Amino acid sequence: MTTDTRTGGRARTPAPRRGLLRLLGPAFVAAVAYVDPGNVAANLTAGAGYGYLLLWVLVAANAMAVLVQYLSAKLSVVSGRTMPELLRERLGTPARLAYWGQAELVAVATDLAEVIGGAVALNLLFGTPLLVGGLITGAASLLLLTLHNRVGVRWFEAAVVALLLVVVAGFVSGVVLAPPDPGEAAAGLVPRFAGPETVLLAASMLGATVMPHAIYLHSAMARDHHGAVEAASTRRVLRATRVDVAAALVVAGVVNISMLLLAASALRGVEGTDTLEGAHAAVLGSLGGGAALLFAIGLLASGLASTSVGAYAGSVIMQGLLRVDVPLLVRRLVTLVPALVCLAVGVDPTRALVVSQVVLSFGIPFALVPLVRLTGDRSLMGEHVNRRGTRVAAAAAVTLVVALNAALLHLTLLG
Repeated sequence: MTTDTRTGGRARTPAPRRGLLRLLGPAFVAAVAYVDPGNVAANLTAGAGYGYLLLWVLVAANAMAVLVQYLSAKLSVVSGRTMPELLRERLGTPARLAYWGQAELVAVATDLAEVIGGAVALNLLFGTPLLVGGLITGAASLLLLTLHNRVGVRWFEAAVVALLLVVVAGFVSGVVLAPPDPGEAAAGLVPRFAGPETVLLAASMLGATVMPHAIYLHSAMARDHHGAVEAASTRRVLRATRVDVAAALVVAGVVNISMLLLAASALRGVEGTDTLEGAHAAVLGSLGGGAALLFAIGLLASGLASTSVGAYAGSVIMQGLLRVDVPLLVRRLVTLVPALVCLAVGVDPTRALVVSQVVLSFGIPFALVPLVRLTGDRSLMGEHVNRRGTRVAAAAAVTLVVALNAALLHLTLLG
């Protein structure tokens, strides 16, 4: 047994040789964060209101997400620690508490979107009151988290991936039934805006796609999935990680783009499509009951899977930054209560979803900048430190996020 300073003194033992499929999984769990109800609200609102105009935002955000999620997983595979743990070691107490505060706000915004989405889906499927639906969504996520704690990470991954497949079926089927216009879709790949509202939607779509909590989560999932990795095995695991991330985010990207294409082709100009309920009614009227049922089922699976993943990310952040192990039920309630309050007081669910994604967009730089710096630290990453091309791409991603948020602030708050 040897001691590796990269793991804070913990022994790292050789990982058994495993087939490629056994090395896959963490990225698919993280990818659930990219197809949550906030994505549904933002993408449908953008497509129904502005057609294919903002398709380029989804393509750019998904490309950015591939880079970000790979760096997150690489960080933990090489160092043996999660990103929050590494930040705790490098930040003083005031900075660490401030950083945790913004991360906690991001976790609340994340859960707001996911619980509200699950509640709306239950209302569409069964007529369940929104508040009751929020409670059911929270309870279901608690059961999934219990599965992770008691049965193990592999079963948790399997359950989440199964829900992800339901989400894929629920939303991609709509595009099959209502194919988009190829010429207009191609025109949507040209970057442009059409007023302040489209900037708000773009920031919402970016926040819903490159989600801050997924960055923290993926570093923990990769560590839990792969366990201790011997230096000689690191390259092999990183190769598998690249495949894992690319495959998972292709799936997430297809779902997101399908949402916008569906709204642009079948819901554009239809009155009331600025809400999830209205979009469901429009799908029902345009494509029939089967498509509407798949839409609602996909939304429900999205809410159940993503709220479980979000709550797990919250515990990773708190444990890593503060070294505080909070009981599962308490951790679940911390971020669940604000969502339930919104449902109880009658806040418009879809608007709350879109605004929550804007909050997430503002949280992205706080996760992305440290990630880029940590993976660019040769003393931590050794031979796996980011190369020049990766550093340039990461800097471009950070610049895009900051610029979009600055434009959003100017146009919607000061303009």
